[in-house]
Amino acid sequence: MKKKMKQGDEGKAGEMGFWRGVRSIIGKSILLLCLTVLANSSHAEVRLAGIFGNNMVVQCERPVPIWGWAAPDEKVTVTFAGQTRSAKAGRDGRWRVTLDSMPVSDEVREMVVSGSATTNALKVGNVLVGEVWVGSGQSNMAWPLRSYQGKLEAAVANYPRIRLFSVTNVVAVAPQDDIPGKWVECSPQTAGDFAAVLYFMGRDLHKALGVPVGLINSSWGGTIIQAWSRYDSLVTDSEARKAAEQLLSQLDDPAWCERNYQGELARYEKRRSELKDKPGELKALRAPHRLSPLTNYRPGGLYNAMIAPLAGYGIRGVAWYQGEFNNGQDALYGRLLPKMIADWREQWGQGDFPFLVVQLPGCGDPQTVPQMPGRRWAELREAQLKALTLSNTAVVVTIDLGDGFLHPRDKEPFGQRLALTAQSLAYGKKLPCRGPLYTGMVVEGDSIRVRFKHVEGGLVAKDGEPLQGFSMAGSDKTFVWADAVIDGDSVVIKSKAVSQPAAVRYAWADNPIQSLFNKDGLPASPFRTDDWKLKKTQKGKKGD
Repeated sequence: MKKKMKQGDEGKAGEMGFWRGVRSIIGKSILLLCLTVLANSSHAEVRLAGIFGNNMVVQCERPVPIWGWAAPDEKVTVTFAGQTRSAKAGRDGRWRVTLDSMPVSDEVREMVVSGSATTNALKVGNVLVGEVWVGSGQSNMAWPLRSYQGKLEAAVANYPRIRLFSVTNVVAVAPQDDIPGKWVECSPQTAGDFAAVLYFMGRDLHKALGVPVGLINSSWGGTIIQAWSRYDSLVTDSEARKAAEQLLSQLDDPAWCERNYQGELARYEKRRSELKDKPGELKALRAPHRLSPLTNYRPGGLYNAMIAPLAGYGIRGVAWYQGEFNNGQDALYGRLLPKMIADWREQWGQGDFPFLVVQLPGCGDPQTVPQMPGRRWAELREAQLKALTLSNTAVVVTIDLGDGFLHPRDKEPFGQRLALTAQSLAYGKKLPCRGPLYTGMVVEGDSIRVRFKHVEGGLVAKDGEPLQGFSMAGSDKTFVWADAVIDGDSVVIKSKAVSQPAAVRYAWADNPIQSLFNKDGLPASPFRTDDWKLKKTQKGKKGD
């Protein structure tokens, strides 16, 4: 006899059904993985990790790790470019060899991987030796070349010595050994779906260096730095640990996920009603979705699935464009970014490789007043500068780029600046790549003098006009617009409204007024001389 369902049980049944589905998917995935491992073991077939394959670029002038799986204790031999290396697979079937560093080569070569217990041999063809870069972050790194101004570039992107690898968007609760994917030659048929910013960076490096370039895109829109950080490293920060533990307890609770979904759904329906006469905004409105343990902002979840399987592959460096979804968490972000960089370097085991951070451009309504309410992007940009506390890092200032949209339509200048910075930091070329960076201030009567480094050629105002975007405050912490004049390698700021100045801010808004450059044409990074607590009116919604 069937038990009669009580009133209210329908919702519980729906929740239970949803989570049974999630568990079923996870269970089937685990079963499939186990069957695959068993099949590979039983047939003793040698295989390579997914990052290795036809059309790949291996990093020049550094030792080249190669790894994969075979039968336990099986001897595996790798032959490439005149080198032969062998290793015995461990009890888990994993093997690894390291080839000696090699010079850049345009010669198309084949890599052969064979096992001692079987007759199968893997042949990886069309392999080049050159420069390899990883691009990671959220939507502005993930945005494909075929969108916006990139459409014309995609149609002529015929660079067979540039190779592209896109990591599949996936989340994992534990670090993974492998990823699916394939390398492709850069062509009008393949470039359009690749990350635009990373493509433009790689294209310019290819032209400037005259060498093969491999680009690995591992990015996902709407994600937080906590998801890209290794969990064990992330939780060494007490604030991050508390937040991560709370979020994980929520994501693993079906009832909380359902309540969250119903709340988001009600807000979505209300907003739809409000925008019924605005079809443009209505089209951009996103419907909510039910959260699960595998949501893409699970702490450590993207590192586990999209970075851990890459760690160890020979690279020159990393380009990072992320932070929009962390605005409002500036103090925490300023601690987590250097921590993440240091941990990625440790996990890669290739020293302090170059790490380039794209500082967020202007977004939202143009600044009109000194203290303009907004999303706190200015504070996030300040937090990104904390990357400079580590060696071999650079922050690429882009405050003069973009068009005020969350996703700037023209990605080319972002990639160009990354390429210039890479040439300086990674390849030792003496090229203009850094704009003025605030270093300190001194009060001089009713004025404040601020000093900078990276003033190559001297400081200049944009278009030769008077400097704008500077504001000043006294001890009352109320900022007013101020006059600013360049004096050598410094700027002197004063205001008739502030007789006893205490602090200066420049370009301090989501989408600020900005005018200070060096003669190389590179913009000064936004800055503030104070460390005062931010007003509540400056808090806002997160970005995508």
